[in-house]
This record gives sequence, C-alpha cells and structure tokens, in this order.
Amino acid sequence: MVLPQSSEIEQQWSQVRGLLRAEVGDTAYSTWLKPLDLACVDGDRVVIAVPTQFMRDWVVAHYADRIRGLWTSINPNVRSIALNVRPAAAANSAQANPAAMPAAPAVIRPAEQAEAAPASDAAALEELGARLDPRFTFETFVVGKPNEFAVAAAERVASSPKPPFNPLFLYGGVGLGKTHLMHAIAHRVKQLDPNRRVVYLSAEKFMYQFVRALRSKDTMSFKELFRSVDLLMVDDVQFISGKDSTQEEFFHTFNTLVDRGRQIVISADRSPSDLSGLEERIRSRLGWGLVADIHPTTYELRLGILQAKAEQLRVEIPLRVLEFLASRITSNVRELEGALNRIVHQASLVQKPISIDMAQEVLKDLLRANDRRVTIEEIQKAVVEHYNIRMADMTSARRSRAVARPRQVAMYLAKQLTPRSLPEIGKKFGGRDHTTVMHAVRQIERLAAEDRSIADDLEALKRKLQG
Repeated sequence: MVLPQSSEIEQQWSQVRGLLRAEVGDTAYSTWLKPLDLACVDGDRVVIAVPTQFMRDWVVAHYADRIRGLWTSINPNVRSIALNVRPAAAANSAQANPAAMPAAPAVIRPAEQAEAAPASDAAALEELGARLDPRFTFETFVVGKPNEFAVAAAERVASSPKPPFNPLFLYGGVGLGKTHLMHAIAHRVKQLDPNRRVVYLSAEKFMYQFVRALRSKDTMSFKELFRSVDLLMVDDVQFISGKDSTQEEFFHTFNTLVDRGRQIVISADRSPSDLSGLEERIRSRLGWGLVADIHPTTYELRLGILQAKAEQLRVEIPLRVLEFLASRITSNVRELEGALNRIVHQASLVQKPISIDMAQEVLKDLLRANDRRVTIEEIQKAVVEHYNIRMADMTSARRSRAVARPRQVAMYLAKQLTPRSLPEIGKKFGGRDHTTVMHAVRQIERLAAEDRSIADDLEALKRKLQG
C-alpha cells in the first residue's frame, strides 16, 4: 500500500489536528495533542513523535484510536498509527520542520530512552525537592508514648521495598517531629537503596513548582517528573487548602503514583477528615492507607529529648535544669530544643556554669509567654463547650463517665498547658486532692495512647486554646 508524499501527509495531519481540536476542546488539545508532531511514514503506518513517555502513555490510552479513525476517514490507505517518544534534542528541530524527523528505525525506543534519562532525571529530581537535614534520622529521634506508633509506621515504610500502606499520613501539632520523621524515612530509603528516586518537599513548594510550570507552559515535564519518583513525600499538605488548580494536580499525581505502586508519605497539622478546604475526594484518598498521629509531648518525653540533645551538644547540664525546662516549656519540641541551645550558647559566651537561675534569666521572655498562654479557667470553658456539659460539672462530685472523663481531660490540659502545681490545679476543680489530679493526668495519657478519639479531642482542644 503506497501512501501520498510527505506534503500530502502533512496536510492530512493538519486536518486531523483541526478535527481533534474541535472535538476535545482547546484545553485538552493544548495539553495532550498540540505537542505531537508528524515524524514519518512507514508503509501504511503513520509515525507520530511524542515529547515524553508519560504523554505517550496518555495519548495511547485516550486518543490514539480516535486519531487513527479520523485519519482513515481522510485517507483509507492509513491502517495504523504509531506513537514514539522522540529524543529531547530532536524536539526543537521537529517543531520547525516535521519532515526532518528521522525515519521510523531511527526514532528512539523506550529502552533507549531509559538508558539516556537517569542523569538528567536525577539532577531534575534533586532540584525539585528540598534538601534533607542530615541530623534528622531515626537514630536521633527520641521515641516515647506520644509518638511510638508514628515512628513504627515510618520505619516500616522506610524499610519496605513495596508500600506496606499507601499513603502514610502523619499528623500532629507544630514542632512535634513530623518533618524529622519524613527526613528519617528518606535517609533510610536512600541508605538501603541509593537508586530509589526520592523527593521530599513542602506542599507550598509543590504549588510553586506547578505554578511555574503553568507560566512556562511546561506542565508535561512537571507531570512526568513528579510521577517518575519511587517515594514522594509532601510536608504540610494543609497548605494547598482552597487552591483548586494545585489540588487537581496533586490529586492526579497521587493517583498515578499509587497505581504504579510507588510510596507516598504525607504530613499535616490535622487528620485527613479535619482538613477543611480540601476536596472530599482528596481527603478520602489521604485516609486510604495508614493515618498516624503524633500526640503532644509528655513530661517524660520532653526530659528524654533534652537529655538526648545535651548528649549531641556534648555539654554537661545539671538534671535539675533539664527538669525545669521539661516542666515549663510544654508547647513543642522545636521550642524546647531552641531553649536549650540558648542556654548552652549563653553559658559558653559568658563562661558561667548552667543553673536554673541562669536559665530563668536567659529564657524569661519564653517562660513568660508559656506562663500566660492559657489559664485553667479558659481550659475548663473550652472543655465544657467541646463535650457539651455544664461548667458546674468541672467542680461537682458527679462521677458518671459523661462528666468524669471531660473533667479528667481538663485536669490533664491544666497540667500540660499551665505552670500550676498539682495542688493548685486540684483547688480549681472543686478542692480535689493533688493525687486525684495525678491520677487524671496518667489516665488521660494512657487513654490518648490507646484511643484515637481521645487523642483527637486533646489535639483539637490544644489548637483552640493555643491558637
């Protein structure tokens, strides 16, 4: 079967493109079909050049049959359409002169493309993501009851060649260790297999990269690059709330990676169901895998973190000072470590020993902010509203669970969020003994580690009180 000469084929290609544009609309045409170029004629087959492997797969799945049908209706001698990925170097010359493309045997094959791609892909992936902090590893992460489940899940993902659950969704308040765990996962994955393609970045940077691709009209490269990774880690996903175009792209990237068996790790300050401003379909998919929350720190965990930090700094710090910091700075780990750094640097500069008096002087602004952050009365009011009980129940002798459990929650928060002593807290709850407060604190700590609903209640109340 003999096909017309190249000028006629190019004219037919122009007709086919016009018909396709009328059928699919300007947006789909510009995204998927405009970048296609006529490459050559091979017998009764027309070969079309495609910029990327990802685009080729999409066009084959969604448009190839229609292209062949339209072309056959114009020229019955055309029996088949072939789509081949063209070399990047040939793309510019092909746009200027489609007839200049090499004949079919010279068109790059998928295997040839795979051999040529890794070097440029690796550089692009490195530029795409954020730099990993070498300090943030599993070995330097202090484990305690509030975070042990999240750590176990992160280690499982990091050590598994295939996704054990997809995605892994980590959530918790500011400064509790989400970013540390994500960096630790990336370090472990690269340690076990240096060839795995890992990208870690914030949701804000994901949006920035997407907007830049839109402005440069290069969204296909963006899509292909993101969807080529083995492990995608997106931090602070709540940032894309309300940003519809970014959510759309994130949704398709997420689905593509899951379909290809690639691992995804996401972090946020709230659970998927509480991420207002995200589309329902995205919230649903974020909850597909394993959702692991990182609870606020306990006194014991804060003390352990400070001891580990002191060892890293190779500085001897009196236990009384560490205990003082653990009891007074309860907001988050980042603030806690920052306080210790300030004390150590001050001691080094003035050549004085570290003491509680020195810590109080150096950290007076931070301690004052922590002291005035919330009052017991504000805690009681927030708990009453959250559980829909009466304010009188905070001080009453009623012991029914519907009243006793919220009262214990309020005592726990009073211990966590205020500098008040156990006897002072007990006095605010109807003159209760300090042992009652201590029992309430331990009870809520235990329940929060076992019951996600209790942990979620605590997190919601803390956000309300501290926000």
